[in-house]
Amino acid sequence: MADVDVIVVSYNSADHLRACVTPLTRVDGASVVIVDSASTDESVSSVADLPVTVVRLEENRGFAHGCNAGARIGSAAYVLLLNPDATLDADSLERMVAAADADPRIGAVAPRIEEPDGTLDWSQRRFPRLRSTFAQAFFLHRLFPLAPWTDEVLRDADAYRRPGSPEWASGACLLVRRTVLERLGGLDDGFFLYCEDMDLCRRLRDAGFEVRFEPEAIAVHSGGASAPRAALLPVLAASRIRYARKHQPAHVALLERLGVIAGGLTHALVTRGGPAARRGNVRAATRALTPRPRPGLDAPRRA
Repeated sequence: MADVDVIVVSYNSADHLRACVTPLTRVDGASVVIVDSASTDESVSSVADLPVTVVRLEENRGFAHGCNAGARIGSAAYVLLLNPDATLDADSLERMVAAADADPRIGAVAPRIEEPDGTLDWSQRRFPRLRSTFAQAFFLHRLFPLAPWTDEVLRDADAYRRPGSPEWASGACLLVRRTVLERLGGLDDGFFLYCEDMDLCRRLRDAGFEVRFEPEAIAVHSGGASAPRAALLPVLAASRIRYARKHQPAHVALLERLGVIAGGLTHALVTRGGPAARRGNVRAATRALTPRPRPGLDAPRRA
C-alpha cells in the first residue's frame, strides 16, 4: 500500500481519540498525525503511549485549518482526513488507496460510512442549488425524500452498494491525493466548520479530478447521522453563504442567502428540539442577515 498520512483534528476528543487512531498506528505505511486545536480536556494524553505525531495549536481555528497544519508536516502520497469520532480499519484503508491507485483522475476517495450500530450514514451529497436550499427551508425534502431536486443528500440505498462518483462526500473520512491537495492549496480555512469538504470536492472537480465512492471500504462514525448541535447552526449558515459567494454568481449567492434565512426562520417555528434548537435556528437566520457573515464561532476560540 502506498504511504498515507492520517490527519486527525481533535478538539476535546478524549472520549474517542484513542479508539480512532489505534488501529491505524498498526498499519504499515500509515503515519498518524493528531492536530490538537487548543483542547481543554488533555485529549492527547490518552494517546501518549502510541506512535503518533502531535501538533498542538494555540488556538482553535477550525477543522480545515487543523487539516492543513497536519498535512504540511507529511509527505505521503495520500492524505486521509479522519474525524476523531470515526474509525477505519486497515483493510478499508487499503481498499481506498487501491481505488485511487487504479485511476490517476481520482483526486479523492470516500468510504461507506456507518453508525456504530450498522445504520447507514447518507454520506454522498449533491452540491447546493437554489431549488434544494428552498426545498429544505420549506420541508419539501421530507415530503419527497427521494426527489433529487429537494435534497442535497443522496438517499438511494443502492448508490451505497456500488462504486460511484458523487458530486461530493463527507469529510468525516476522505482520502485525498497529496499532489491534488497541494495543487488546490489545501482546504480553505476560511471555513471554520462545515462546507470545507464540499468546497474541497468542488475545487477538485473544477480542476478535472473525480471523487470516488468505494462501498467495500467502511468507516464507523459515531456522529455520522446526527444533526448539527443547536449552537453550531449559525456556523453552518455562515459556511453555506461563504460557499455560495465563492462558487456562484452574485445574484445566485444572494438568493442562497435568502434561502438560508428562510430555512432558519421556518425551522425555528416548527423545531422539535426545544428552546435550544429554536434559539439556534433564530441565530442562524440572524447570522445570515449580516452582509458578510463570519463562518466561525461567536465565542472566543482561545483555550
